[in-house]
Amino acid sequence: MSYTSVNFIFFVLVTMLVYFLFPKKNYRWTVLLAASIFFYLVAGYTYAMFIVFTAVSTFLTGLWIDKIARDSKKYLKENKKTLSRDEKKKFKSKTKVRKRLVMALVLVLNFGILAFLKYYNFFAGSLNDMLGSFGMDFSAPTLKLFLPLGISFYTFQSMGYIVDVYRETTPPEKNPFKMLLFVSFFPQIIQGPISLHSQLAHQLYEGHEFDFTRFKHGAELIIWGFVKKMVIADRTNILITSVTDNYGNYCGSTLTFTVILYSLQLYADFSGGIDISRGVAQIFGIDMIDNFRRPYFSKSINEYWRRWHISLGAWLKNYLFYPVAMSNVFINASKKMKNTRFGNTAAGTHVSKVLPTSVASLIVFLVVGIWHGADWKYVAFGVWNGGIIMLSILLKPIFDGITAKLHINPKSFGFSLFQIFRTLLVVLVGYVFDIAPNFGYAMDTFVKFFTDQNIPLMTQQYAEMNILSNKDYAIIGIGAALIFVVSLIQERHPEKTIREMIDRKPFAVRWLTVYAAIMVIIIFGIYGSGYNAADFVYMQF
Repeated sequence: MSYTSVNFIFFVLVTMLVYFLFPKKNYRWTVLLAASIFFYLVAGYTYAMFIVFTAVSTFLTGLWIDKIARDSKKYLKENKKTLSRDEKKKFKSKTKVRKRLVMALVLVLNFGILAFLKYYNFFAGSLNDMLGSFGMDFSAPTLKLFLPLGISFYTFQSMGYIVDVYRETTPPEKNPFKMLLFVSFFPQIIQGPISLHSQLAHQLYEGHEFDFTRFKHGAELIIWGFVKKMVIADRTNILITSVTDNYGNYCGSTLTFTVILYSLQLYADFSGGIDISRGVAQIFGIDMIDNFRRPYFSKSINEYWRRWHISLGAWLKNYLFYPVAMSNVFINASKKMKNTRFGNTAAGTHVSKVLPTSVASLIVFLVVGIWHGADWKYVAFGVWNGGIIMLSILLKPIFDGITAKLHINPKSFGFSLFQIFRTLLVVLVGYVFDIAPNFGYAMDTFVKFFTDQNIPLMTQQYAEMNILSNKDYAIIGIGAALIFVVSLIQERHPEKTIREMIDRKPFAVRWLTVYAAIMVIIIFGIYGSGYNAADFVYMQF
């Protein structure tokens, strides 16, 4: 069921009516659970066994870890007078190992399912290619695998909950059906955001009363999401798909412009989908975290990833970056480097200090790249972003020194524009790996950027496609300008949302704005056969 379909709108309205008319306020969460199960079954009943397995294994493991912790505390309390300090320390260490083993079991099971379904054929093909290059006749079989709806999102979300229970920062959920709702909540199942149990769960289980302001703000966010997705992203996608289907036939200028268009399409598609998700949740009284914060205004690639897909970045930071950076391996390596002759120099002192952070950043972005898809081009995407961040950390003193010697004011408007433009170039280079059919084509694209720039040929090639009219190009341009203006207003006034600003306008202006947005969707939206939820870029994850 597509987020942009009439069926989905009808589904949300029916769910809303049943939810707010449900007599038992404390059990209104069951309406959300029933709606989520229905939504998932409509997407494909064959997927259901995977999400149910994740929910059940997450629920049981949370209770198991909690029982180990409670039994340990009970034992220590009952024997605190008879146990020595060393005995208590050994017992606590043994308990921690048991909890860690249980946590590792469920992590391996669930991430193993994700990895097998998403990456088996990729690794099998790579192995076959490698063995073939050595003249070996063995070949690993390829399988007809399918990717369950939202598997990356619900796996990351549920496994984050397990780690929080292990860390004792989140109490275990005692109701298996509530856990199933947390894992399968339908507004976020297609493309997130990835929520923390402590932030989302209590909102799901509380019974909310109907609030017109929340309904209005949620509906406005949904409409804005529809504009970005149906008017801008889907129209731009027609052009991008035409290029990527015949990727090797186009000149460097055409590919350059396509990458720029892709930056618009990807942002409008993903942020539009998240707006729809958050808007639907807000109607039910549930606030999901914001997943974007004007990423194209970032002054560094590190800042870009703090603003883009915020929930994924926060998950990786909490559950991968810190454990890696603070691990004994990296801490000890940093200390050893500090005690060397190089470590006693100014450069060595800096490098030894930031070594854990820089290497952990590279590892995190390798995971980000692999998460984006099963192809070597995505590995390269991760290495590109992680490598840039790693170098920016290691070489920061040099960059700061150059800035100082050139008497540049780091806070000046001109330097800020330079940083934004520089970061955008780095981001666009990364997008090449996204749109190129494979790693080889990505490398060819970089060569064409410098050797095959031909604007008249680009104009001719786009004209020969003959798939968009001048009106469509105008709509894309106006849409890009609209997103820029809205983002600029939010960047200058981060303390309030556009919806709150609209609320302060006269009644006629408020409703004329909403009416105009709806008419834009109806008149200029791309919809009909061939456009469904599968067209959301991040649904494949």
